[in-house]
Amino acid sequence: MNFRQLDLNLLRVLAVLHRTRSVTAAGKSLALSQSATSNALARLRRCFGDELFVRSPRGLQPTQRCEVLAPAVLEHLRSLEALLEGRDHFEPATTDRHWKLSLSDVGEMLFLPPLAARLRTESPRASLSNVSVAASEVAAALEAREIDAAIGILHPRHRGVHADLLFREQYVAITAPGWRPPGGGRSRSLAFEQLADASLVVASPTATFHGSVEQMLVRMKLAHRIVLRARHFGALPELTHTTDLVAVVPDMYARKLEERYDLRVWRLPQAPMYDVRLVWHASTTSDPAHQWLRAQLHELFSRVPTSGQAGRGAASPG
Repeated sequence: MNFRQLDLNLLRVLAVLHRTRSVTAAGKSLALSQSATSNALARLRRCFGDELFVRSPRGLQPTQRCEVLAPAVLEHLRSLEALLEGRDHFEPATTDRHWKLSLSDVGEMLFLPPLAARLRTESPRASLSNVSVAASEVAAALEAREIDAAIGILHPRHRGVHADLLFREQYVAITAPGWRPPGGGRSRSLAFEQLADASLVVASPTATFHGSVEQMLVRMKLAHRIVLRARHFGALPELTHTTDLVAVVPDMYARKLEERYDLRVWRLPQAPMYDVRLVWHASTTSDPAHQWLRAQLHELFSRVPTSGQAGRGAASPG
């Protein structure tokens, strides 16, 4: 059978015939005459090279081939119907949607726990995955529907990618509680000269949105002070707690660590601000399910007004 030559309207006839076991009843259900329904059955038989239904005292009985085809056809028709009818409606409490986000490893530690808690409460049948996507590949992953959204230090320049600013952040340093900068001092800020004498550790994950940590140190001419590059931010608390190393991390992450570890947080000299954005593909902007997800992300993590967000709109082509 050549699928390209198959009239897909015939599949509805197949499904209804399988349910009613009657040409007459199927015709009434489909608003077709008996002759039109019989003609459709004849075309189905030619397409599939099988009788599909044989007459019996109890009506039409499906062949073995039909018993394989009809349930599969019905399942796909129902899925398509649900998709079309649900276009303007979304029920988070009953959806079994599998959401796919892209977060860096520090983003996973900061954003995944509160989002998972929200989903378990509001959408308990949904599932969630963090898909590792390099920042440079996020736009392509969104377009290919490999991910539904991403959060990070992202600067989308691709047509069809939209972005909202969630918050602005700075880098800070964390150290062991007893660590003191060269030259001493009681301030919680490090002078440039003190930082230039420190031994630094940074996280350099393979897929991350925080590559700008090292970029900042390069601009400050401090890259030569990096003595250790860890693959994950999760290693930094133990590294700083047990050594004299100074870790440079996002401020939001440092404040979370303060709640769990005995660490000291230091402000950095001339630390630039960076924007953390939520990005998604334009094709999902009006989709109720995606709108709901983005609303949860804004409610949980946004520190800017949701009206007139600075980052919203199609990104410029890149």
